[in-house]
Amino acid sequence: MCGIVGYIGYRKATPILIDGLRRLEYRGYDSAGIALIEKGGLMHEKSAGKVVALEKQLENRTFTSHVGIAHTRWATHGEPSNLNAHPQLDNSGNIAVVHNGIIENYRTLRKALESDGYEIVSETDTEILAHLISHYYNGDITEAVRLALSQVEGTYAIAVVDSRTPDKIIAARSGAPLLIGQGEEENFIASDAAAVLSYTKKVVYIEDKEVVTVSADSYHISTVENEEISRKAEEIGWSLDMIEKAGHDYFMHKEIHEQPDILRNAMRGRLNFEEGTARLRGLTDHLSDLSKIKRVIIIACGTSWHAGLIGEYLIEEYAGIPVEVEYASEFRYRSPIIDEGTMVLVISQSGETADTLAAMREAQRKGAKALGIVNVIGSTIARESDGGVYIHAGPEIGVASTKAFTSQIVVLSLITILLGRMRNISVNKGMEMISALEEIPAKIQKILDSENEIKKIAEMYYRNANFLYLGRGVNFPVALEGALKLKEISYIHAEGYPAAEMKHGPIALIDEKMPVVVIATKDSIYNKVMSNIAQVRARNGRVIAIATEGDTEIADKVNHVIYIPETKDCFTPLLAVIPLQLLAYHMAVLRECNVDQPRNLAKSVTVE
Repeated sequence: MCGIVGYIGYRKATPILIDGLRRLEYRGYDSAGIALIEKGGLMHEKSAGKVVALEKQLENRTFTSHVGIAHTRWATHGEPSNLNAHPQLDNSGNIAVVHNGIIENYRTLRKALESDGYEIVSETDTEILAHLISHYYNGDITEAVRLALSQVEGTYAIAVVDSRTPDKIIAARSGAPLLIGQGEEENFIASDAAAVLSYTKKVVYIEDKEVVTVSADSYHISTVENEEISRKAEEIGWSLDMIEKAGHDYFMHKEIHEQPDILRNAMRGRLNFEEGTARLRGLTDHLSDLSKIKRVIIIACGTSWHAGLIGEYLIEEYAGIPVEVEYASEFRYRSPIIDEGTMVLVISQSGETADTLAAMREAQRKGAKALGIVNVIGSTIARESDGGVYIHAGPEIGVASTKAFTSQIVVLSLITILLGRMRNISVNKGMEMISALEEIPAKIQKILDSENEIKKIAEMYYRNANFLYLGRGVNFPVALEGALKLKEISYIHAEGYPAAEMKHGPIALIDEKMPVVVIATKDSIYNKVMSNIAQVRARNGRVIAIATEGDTEIADKVNHVIYIPETKDCFTPLLAVIPLQLLAYHMAVLRECNVDQPRNLAKSVTVE
């Protein structure tokens, strides 16, 4: 959500800033802007809409600046417009600010500034920051930023330039991600490593309540209270080609097809065949605690919450530990009971999800050990959790999560095997589970090879306005995820339900215009699901079934069948979700939607 890029160095800033904004487009945004220290003054340009609109405004203009900041905005305070786009300037026109996050006390600050004579022209909370910094400016821009932030309540990642201090960019964060990209005689500021990867792999992660003064050849970190911090750069572990489309029309399509290799990465070095267990280095220091846990709380949002529901089924069945799955956004606004023996698992692809991070901190305040399941190395949850496991999915550019979801399920499966072996499953059972898990990538590839068949089904249904998704047991969360994918990227209204719940309300919607996707794999409740299908067909509903290879019985009872290979019941979600991802993708393409950047959505939700 939102994107920040800053550059200071020996090259011309404008091409680097625009390139950085393009790299951040996947995060979701509705306006873009740039500010440069140009010929002793401040030049800024802003535009509602996409980065290409900003580029059009800049074309045929020559800039010599070597210092600048740029931004993609996802509207919070004020509608998407040129006026509300970032950067926001102070009244003198010397200070420009770009900002991710929300200033919660901005109304109070606005009244105070207006009473002091400041003219506030936008609807944004960010403009308040620009004026507040100006209010405290006394020749030292870093000190002015520090004093301004001492008055601020809320979340922020900011970058600031001042035309009177043309050799510095000031940056700071609290609750929203920000990093320094370290180069040779040049430095970068970014909210996401993708923006700087073309130029450097060395990054320094800025922590909460820190202010950074960046010049072309150095950076200086201190706290908002002016305590000095020393921190060295880290190496980014992924390459530029991982954030390119590699011949695919959309990143989402590429990421769906990457899943066989990605899941092998998630398992690599973690399968202990001899002992029938999992080897998870991030949990090594917590094995004693894990052996004693009496209850697990899984905290997540969106797709990660669906993965958590699958984790609930797995952990309860194979480890015998009660599990609750909580929406992170609700967790800290009630009084959750954290007692001795409670382990909290926090799931977030980005490791920066605002609600999930806040919920984790609340659980830790109540005495819980919080273990993270995240994708982004160096993210806030990765740093602040007590331990955890990386999913190793690589950068996921498509806003609608695909490979991160299946990687999360694999990691939850590994945690399940580890916990189960500590408690009540035998070495042979553990070996059987590990063997079945190891076969999953090849089975996913087999489904991907049948993509054209799924595309043909999409061609029949992409004009429909509504869909229903049904699943039972461990496949109920897959129904939820399938429905979410469809509505996220195609804007078709879709709902997921436990199949048996259909007759408790949703069956009223069933007619020939309501396609129903049913996960009907050969498992212990197959006959129950077949009964649910019969109820749909009796009301002229059209059924698309996800079924197990070799099931000849189902073909006569539904309109369309998408077959997936057989696996252990507990790992069916890893296979069943693949055709649902492809179905959503192809319907969105046929509807001419922007698959990678769905309207109103952001990749990483860093505000509440």
